Amino acid sequence: MIEDGLGVFWHLAPQPGGEGPLGGMTLAVKDNVDVAGMPTTAGFAGYAGRVAAADAPCVARLRKAGCAILGKVAMHEGALGATTDVPRLCHNPLRHGFTPGGSSGGSGAAIAAGFAELAIGTDTMGSVRIPAAYCGVVGLKPTRGLVSRSRVVPLSPTLDHVGMLARTPRMAARGLAGMAGDDPSDPSSRPLPLGWRAVPEQAAGIAGLHVGLPRPVQEAAMEAAVREAWERAAQRLRDLGAQVAPVEVPAWSPGAARRAGLLLIEAEAAAIHQDLIADPTATSPGFRAALQYGRDAGTVRMARALFLLSEVYAGALRALDACDVLLMPTAPQRAFAFGTATPADQADFTALANIAGLPAIAFPWPAEGLPASVQLVGRAYAEAQIVAIAEALSAP
Repeated sequence: MIEDGLGVFWHLAPQPGGEGPLGGMTLAVKDNVDVAGMPTTAGFAGYAGRVAAADAPCVARLRKAGCAILGKVAMHEGALGATTDVPRLCHNPLRHGFTPGGSSGGSGAAIAAGFAELAIGTDTMGSVRIPAAYCGVVGLKPTRGLVSRSRVVPLSPTLDHVGMLARTPRMAARGLAGMAGDDPSDPSSRPLPLGWRAVPEQAAGIAGLHVGLPRPVQEAAMEAAVREAWERAAQRLRDLGAQVAPVEVPAWSPGAARRAGLLLIEAEAAAIHQDLIADPTATSPGFRAALQYGRDAGTVRMARALFLLSEVYAGALRALDACDVLLMPTAPQRAFAFGTATPADQADFTALANIAGLPAIAFPWPAEGLPASVQLVGRAYAEAQIVAIAEALSAP
């Protein structure tokens, strides 16, 4: 373990970059993603002795593109949590003693602190975008199947995605483009659609764009600074010529969907990591209890959760039949201090994109004190479009 003053790096072993489209750019890697010769613990005490024999495909592609790998960064244990204080604290570079979010907290902190230009994270219900929001950086979660999850410690195969964090939307898109590609060893992986791009070729055409403001989010509780940021972003789009209006998302109640997703995560994690349940020294009591809860949930409860998630999936697609993109806050709150109560609703707004397998980008919005964050959710494979819109909104 490396002590950097913030608790960001878990294993620091710089590896030089090479030539390529990302030549020389520095990369930090979440500790549930394999880098050859480095530990992959996923935050588990029981995995402390594991050393990866080979790169995960997402890492291998970025290495081939020229990235210089700095090392592994901290994460919330097992990727099941959004504070990155278990197994140890990782501080938010914007305010010491505050959470950087999670579960990819070290990835967000590495970008915010200027330690790395790119950082790989994983996102199961918001674990790339929540750290981006709390740390004032950009988090990009791709369409399901664009980036291989092979040699990534799984949490929930149904909802897991590999994503990218960076300081700007374009930089995040360049990192995502470097990772994307088909991998037959990942059952969810698909060939890139003909003509697909992550990096936009030209500025976004905002005039005439139809932007939906999800009604369930309008009715949800959130911090005043977050709501103000969302409203200002919507107004900026109107000023640029977009048509911005409320949109229905059938069957989506953010809290209920998040709880159904969490039950699925706990059940899938229990099935995958049953060895960790059997060994009380392998994980924290909290993680072990979550897996036991998922294991013992029962088929009827699980069936109800799956029914709800399928309805929410369909609702998201129907909402995007009525508009081009969805605009909403990334999280209902900004970063908060360690030792305060952890809000249950951190992933209420981010989980929708995972449930539907859709691309989403979170980017900061200025606010007094800590930054707020808004996100765009697009149709499948519309990464370049949402990146271009985020660029337009981020421009001075």
